[in-house]
Amino acid sequence: MWFNFNAQEHILQTWPSILRLPKISSFLSLISEEIIDVNNLFLVNRNQNITKIRNNSQTCFLRKILNDTFDYQRRIKIVDTVLKQPKYIYTEAEKKPKFLGEMIVYTEEETEGFEVDFTVLIPGELRNYQIEIKSMIDFFKLASKRYKIVVDENI
Repeated sequence: MWFNFNAQEHILQTWPSILRLPKISSFLSLISEEIIDVNNLFLVNRNQNITKIRNNSQTCFLRKILNDTFDYQRRIKIVDTVLKQPKYIYTEAEKKPKFLGEMIVYTEEETEGFEVDFTVLIPGELRNYQIEIKSMIDFFKLASKRYKIVVDENI
């Protein structure tokens, strides 16, 4: 392909054969190193852009991208949040007393009112990379989806 460019070979081949002396060839090889560096930057950027284009907001692709980027042991998981139905307790003004008995009280995050669509579980070793993980999830997820990142020390 046109982007697989060998700058050193190309420069030496386009230089007239009469001027291909050892000192000039060395100098041309030195100049070609800068072109090789620019080409390598181009190839890295090209591969990143191809990765961004090929993947979408599906959970399997998002998990793959996060694991490929941050954790080669593949410990990052994306789970759907299990939401509980909120339980309504009457106030004194409504004058409808209700015996509660044993009742589990859930936090606002655990009930349906909080509307977290998925949870990203990351190992404790990646605690310092939460900002990068968040930016990558924000890039790939759908705009309507909300999530939270949970650091799990047991993974």
